[in-house]
Amino acid sequence: METKLSKRLAAVAAYVPKNSRLADVGSDHAYLPLFLVEKGHIDFAVAGEVVQGPYQSALANVTQASKQEQIQVRLANGLAAIDSSDQIDTITIAGMGGRLIADILSAGMDKLVNVQRLILQPNNREDELRIWLEENGFQIVAEEMVVENQKFYEILVVEKGQMTLNQLEKRFGPYLMQEKSADFIAKWQNEARKLSQSLEKVPSDHQDDITLLREKIKAIKEVLDVSSSSD
Repeated sequence: METKLSKRLAAVAAYVPKNSRLADVGSDHAYLPLFLVEKGHIDFAVAGEVVQGPYQSALANVTQASKQEQIQVRLANGLAAIDSSDQIDTITIAGMGGRLIADILSAGMDKLVNVQRLILQPNNREDELRIWLEENGFQIVAEEMVVENQKFYEILVVEKGQMTLNQLEKRFGPYLMQEKSADFIAKWQNEARKLSQSLEKVPSDHQDDITLLREKIKAIKEVLDVSSSSD
């Protein structure tokens, strides 16, 4: 039976280079490596999972698909799932918080020496992940926003290199800001609405909170106004 991917994971899969050797960290049910192997896009992957339940599920799925030769399912924390003999050159980490992704990469820096591409899909704190990448010798080469089940997901495609991001780029994403897709605009209009509602509820003597919220709303308006004037 052919593996089907969610819209979010399909978008991540699209950035995996053909014939790369993949490590999918936090692989859950191993859907992503299974999909890519079944398509003949790659022929080797490590599916790493730290939680026993999803690990067993991944193991069962890979066995059922008879792909044990091509997909190694390993119970390990983060990049500890990778062995130097795997010759991994591409890593995917999807569906975790941006801070956690940064921590996983920090803890496994020695495993990143020969890695050519990271495809990261943080669920939150995208700005913290971008800051970590900037500070640790990585550059973003592409970004995409995907909407699934009314949730907005950002995908960061990362390679080695230096980048310098300004405050807006850290928060909104350098490529996402430039492209300003309809989904990007919808996400940040929605965020501005929520911040405005929060602002109305802040007591007038909490000046620091008021200033912070106003600055966040102003930044969103700045980015979105540029979009409407440049279209």
